[in-house]
Amino acid sequence: MQELPKPWFDLQAYKKTRLMEAKYGAEIARRFLEEGLVRNAAGKAYRAWKALVAGVSVDYRDKLKGVFKGKVKIKGGKVVDKVDWVIAIMPSTALKTVSQIIGGEVSLYTNVAILMQQYQYNGPDREGIVSPYTSDEEAKSDIVLLLDEIGKLLSSYSL
Repeated sequence: MQELPKPWFDLQAYKKTRLMEAKYGAEIARRFLEEGLVRNAAGKAYRAWKALVAGVSVDYRDKLKGVFKGKVKIKGGKVVDKVDWVIAIMPSTALKTVSQIIGGEVSLYTNVAILMQQYQYNGPDREGIVSPYTSDEEAKSDIVLLLDEIGKLLSSYSL
């Protein structure tokens, strides 16, 4: 199995791989929706969005470096810049910050992606306490919205 290119080795190869991951993840999410697997689709849509943000973040590395400072020790004892680690891993805890630095539609739709993650874990909640969606249909509407935006953003890249 081929290993995912790491941003500290080849930024452009990493970017292309993550954008392809976003494309394929979005396709799987759509298939899940067709099968009525709404919560599974929400999870795939969220991970596709994370992959997209990770890929796009390569172009914002210099700005991100001002926020994610320092070094991180990774497997094998190798030390890398924290910004490269964030771009590579794109932890959920950094997703909002990274998307705000990227700005525009990426920042706005990250909010929807975060709601998708909450819905995936909690499902619909009639009272709106553990999930912002009171039904699967409400969630499905936002999943489609997010998947459409992924397609729109990916169309500006040659994959």
